[in-house]
Amino acid sequence: MNNKIFKKFCGILGYRIIDKNLFKNKRLISTYSVQNIKNFLSKLFIENKINNIVQIGANDGVIFDDLNEFINKYEIQSLLVEPIKDNFDKLKEKYINSNFVTLENSAIFNSTKDLFLYKVEKKYLHYYDIHIPGITSLDKNHLLNHGVKLKHIVKESVNTITIIGLLNKYNIKNLDLLYIDAEGYDGNIVLDFLSHSILKPIIIFEYIHVQNEVLNKVILKINNDYKIFSLNENLVCIPKIKNISISY
Repeated sequence: MNNKIFKKFCGILGYRIIDKNLFKNKRLISTYSVQNIKNFLSKLFIENKINNIVQIGANDGVIFDDLNEFINKYEIQSLLVEPIKDNFDKLKEKYINSNFVTLENSAIFNSTKDLFLYKVEKKYLHYYDIHIPGITSLDKNHLLNHGVKLKHIVKESVNTITIIGLLNKYNIKNLDLLYIDAEGYDGNIVLDFLSHSILKPIIIFEYIHVQNEVLNKVILKINNDYKIFSLNENLVCIPKIKNISISY
């Protein structure tokens, strides 16, 4: 199919094809920039602003994980959520001696029905860079937009739980940081959280893959209670009621 026709067709369906070099360049710049998410998180932990965490999309505790070193260093009470079995098993091994970490093998969704997540089949991972294992998504097009070949994609059935169901399951009454990397579904999770919880944590989520309509709803809903700013590919949301400086 002609590339222009394909892009137009995806646009009609509500998807946008973005040059995969954009993502690679953004990640390269964020790695060396003094203004990056890791430096900002470091400031929060040094100032003792974070004592408990819910991390959605924890992966294997290494790839795409900006929180791991802080969780271990400060022994932060943490609930880490990862739906993919292979990643979850690696996560269990990584935190096997960390009694301050709880793990949940589910996908966060707005209902509790079983879902399929799309990922690159393990035997094809060597064709791609190290970021590809971290782009598992509910949307197959998310992988295609990152340059993954259709024949290399498989789907895995996963259990689901709502964000409020998760908080209730683990009796979470206090929350300092909600950190989300759900490869495009992030905005939906934030909306569900804001609609059903009275908690006011710092919220950090990857916005770059979120559909514009959903992101607009998030910003309109969060604007009264939060100060927001973008940092690399993340939207950082700071509760106005908390004395937290956004400079570092």
